Amino acid sequence: MATLNKTSRQSVRIIGGQWGGRRLSFPAVEGLRPTSDRIRETLFNWLQPHLPEAVCIDLFSGSGALGFEAASRGAAKVDMVELDLQAYKQLQVNKTMLAAEQCALFRQTAQQFLNQCSTSYDIIFLDPPFGADLWSEIAGLLTQRNLLHKNSLVYLECNKHQNLTGLPDTWHLFKDKQAGDVRYCLFKMQ
Repeated sequence: MATLNKTSRQSVRIIGGQWGGRRLSFPAVEGLRPTSDRIRETLFNWLQPHLPEAVCIDLFSGSGALGFEAASRGAAKVDMVELDLQAYKQLQVNKTMLAAEQCALFRQTAQQFLNQCSTSYDIIFLDPPFGADLWSEIAGLLTQRNLLHKNSLVYLECNKHQNLTGLPDTWHLFKDKQAGDVRYCLFKMQ
């Protein structure tokens, strides 16, 4: 991604569903790297049979591309968690623009949110900043807090060189692909 000044805005397109083709603005925040159209298209092809009426969470919402795409394609509820103030404010603007009533926004860390959460999720989007190395910590919280059920799906996106050690034994790799420097996987709970 090109280096941008703090006031720069970028946009990402919702690919399908009721808001397909709509553009979402997002600020140039360090570490914010929206999932590419190509990867999102593959991911949502994987998820399409599971999305209608699903309860989802986007733990590192950033641009909101994953959460709003899920809502656009029929998810009943999408919790979107984002700590950065600029990104959070833009998520609020985008939610209002789309009239996305099924989306709830939370400004806090993923860990803070999960430690107080009691919802069991059908689909979890886990795309933290690549350098943060939060996979195992977040996976542990999701499991320990019983926020997953037998058929929950967890989408995980990371650098292709990232070693995904420390994931719970109950997480079974269901889909696994690479695009450029990005590895993206879908895990199914069993």
